[in-house]
Order: sequence, then structure tokens, then C-alpha cells
Amino acid sequence: MFTNLTKLDLKDKHSMAEAGSPKLCMKALPGEGAERSCAYDGARVVLMPITDVAHLVHGPIACAGNSWDNRGARSSGSQLYRRGLTTDIMENDVVYGGEAKLKAAILEIAARHNPKAIFVYSTCVSSLIGDDVDKICREAEAELTVPVIAVNCPGFLGDKNIGNRIAGEVLFDRVIGTGGGSDEKIPLSINLIGEYNIAGDLWGVLPDLKNLGITVQTAITGDAKFDDLRSAHRACLNVLICSKSLTNLVRKMEIRYGIPFMEGSFYGIHDTSETLINIAKALGDPDLLERTLVYVKQKEEETRKTIAEYRKLLENKQAILFTGGVKTWSMVSTLAELGINILAGGTQNSTPEDFQRMKELMDPSAQIIEDTSSAGFLKIIAEKKPDLIVAGGKTKYLAHKTRTPFLDINHGRKLPYAGYQGMVTFAKSLTRTVLSPVWGLLRQEFPPKEGVIND
Repeated sequence: MFTNLTKLDLKDKHSMAEAGSPKLCMKALPGEGAERSCAYDGARVVLMPITDVAHLVHGPIACAGNSWDNRGARSSGSQLYRRGLTTDIMENDVVYGGEAKLKAAILEIAARHNPKAIFVYSTCVSSLIGDDVDKICREAEAELTVPVIAVNCPGFLGDKNIGNRIAGEVLFDRVIGTGGGSDEKIPLSINLIGEYNIAGDLWGVLPDLKNLGITVQTAITGDAKFDDLRSAHRACLNVLICSKSLTNLVRKMEIRYGIPFMEGSFYGIHDTSETLINIAKALGDPDLLERTLVYVKQKEEETRKTIAEYRKLLENKQAILFTGGVKTWSMVSTLAELGINILAGGTQNSTPEDFQRMKELMDPSAQIIEDTSSAGFLKIIAEKKPDLIVAGGKTKYLAHKTRTPFLDINHGRKLPYAGYQGMVTFAKSLTRTVLSPVWGLLRQEFPPKEGVIND
């Protein structure tokens, strides 16, 4: 069942982190408890934003997470992907096996929801009891008219990044290039790889690409439709957005379909402009490049003019940054554009390359966060006394405990921060967070002195 492990190129653990990288940049190995989520979660992160397919978790109900809207990925169409479908493995299933239950669930989902496809996720429990998910998916697919795709990603295989790569293998083997239509390239077309449309980020970028005459064949996988993914091989260029999580996918697409790839980011003014220019260069159209240079100059001027008032309010504020993926390094320059200094930075869900890039962009005096435990974070906050913490939801309660302004920039947020308009939204959010009058009250001595509340 786990023969795909050979494709993951698992090397000696100690060679996986570059010199100076924190230990959490190392990839977990199969069978090792990971400190930053598991392979199953990593596979779901990549695949669940496919909007018009059903996602069935073959495992205990807790593995399915919330029953509705498990992540912040948004859809312009079908909402089927938001349903938490699970076989709910229990004690009897552990003893007698859950294969019959799984097949019944697949057939019921096909009848009730009419999905374009059904993705079936194995988990630690279903794998350990020996359920053959591949066999059941093949049997169910023979009885249905839609693909039933097994995703063998039990959590014990390793960490979140390994799960991302497993999902890339699944897309490459079972989805991309299976549409049966034309294989002809679409002029000036791209795929956005590792863009999950968190809080609508993708929609902040699409207008700029459209204005330049660039066609987005599909995003992999934000607001993605199954049929568009099948035709992803018709794009002229793959733009890798989220770190190295799907590098295996773009490399295989380059070999099989001749699609080159580049890396980019749409967070912040500088990175957005640089990525648009690099896309134009990679597509090899001189007219497009000329249009793009004029366009980004105009958008930069407009955006900087819009955020000027926010920058005045935020300038010289001190922040702690702790995030993952492309935001690990991209948020450094984004905060700098608003005049915010980074006192300490770290990552718990990125590659060593991401970490090194972040380190190069930060001021040499900024502290690298090594101890990411609650106690470690509380110590850094007490030492640095930041004006702001920019991180993911797991850090929110530590910020609240220390009465420090906090902005969530991971998948739990409700506002889009990508593209030029996203930069404006980000500047507004930071200003609202840092300058909220609530902090004046929260930082007062408790219990308050007589008469303070009425002042």
C-alpha cells in the first residue's frame, strides 16, 4: 500500500536542514511523530479546495475535523468541498474491518451529491487495520460514472510537507491530462500551483492577470473545478506559489508535458510586481512584457498612494513574525513596505529554503525563533515587547494572554491579503489591530484604580 514512499526521496534526516536552520525545518520521517501536522492533513490542504468533488475521510470522525468549512478556502461555485464526509471508523470497524462501510459510503455520496469525482483519504487507523482503500475505490468506480480516487496519506507517513507531495502525485497520476480533449497549449496561459484561495486571495490576483491578457487555466487547487484540473497540462507555464510543497508536481509536468515553472508570491507590492514581470518574461511575449512593466508601475503608484496614511500610523512599529509557506519570506518585505520592523521571526511549516530566504531579508539583529513551544513564545514576547504579533491561529491565544495586538495571516483569517488590493486590505487590518483602543484598557493595572473605568 505504501510503495509510493520511494517517490518521496526520503534522505538522511540531518541532511534535510540547511546550516543555521531551526530543527523544525527538518522533515519528519515515516513513523515519526511530527510537530507540525501530519501527512494526512498535508494532503487534504492541497486537495480539499477542489470545489465540485466529494472528499471522504476513511477514519475516526475526529480526523475529518469540522463538519463544515474545515479551511478558509473559498469557492465561486460549488460548496460540496466544504462538507466533512467521513466513514466514522469505530471499535467494531477496527476489529472486523471497515472496507464494506467505506464502499457503502462511496456509493451513497455518489447518489446523494452527484460529485465530479470522489477523493478517499486513508488515515492512520484505516491503514493500521489493513483496509485496502485502493481496492475498494476501484470496485466502487466500476459501479459509478465518476472517478473514485484513493489518497494513501496516513498521518504516520511523516509531516505536512510529505502529505502535500503525496497529493501532488495523486493529481499527476489520476487527474491532470485525463480530460480526453485537446492537448494544444492555450496561448499566454498559466497554472497557479499551491494557491488555495484562502479568504479569497486568488480573486485578488485574477483581475491583474486578466488585465494583462494572461489566462489562468486553473489554480492548484484554490477554487478549482475538476474538469479544469484535467486540462492543466494545456497551460504554457506553471507558477509555484506555495513554497516547495508541490515542486514534485511541477517537475513532473515539465518532464511529461513540457511546461516550465517559476516561483513567485503575490503578497506585498514588490513581490506582486516582480512575479507579474517574471511571468511575462517566462511566457516569452515582448508585447506582454511591455504592457506588464507599464501596468505594475501604475499599480505600485496607486497602491502606495492608498496605503500612505496607514504607513504613517504603522511606521517604526515592532513585530514578531511567525508563519509558514511562501509567507515565511514574503511577509518580511510586506511588513517592511509598511515601515514595520521585525524583532524576531520564525517558521514551523516551511522548507529550509524558505527559512534561509526569510533570514536573508530580515535585519541581522532580528532574533530567529528556535523554541516554538508556548513557554518559548511567552519568553520571546516578554523579552521583545512587540507592538504586534503576525502569525497563525495557534499563536493567537499566547498573544491575547500577553495583551499583545495579533493579526492572523494563515488559513483562519477572513480577509484576502494577496495582490495590490490585498496589500491595501492588509494595511487596513494591521492599522486596525495595532491602534485599537482596546489595548489601552487591557494593559491597565488590574484591578483598575478607582475612577479609571470612567475616565
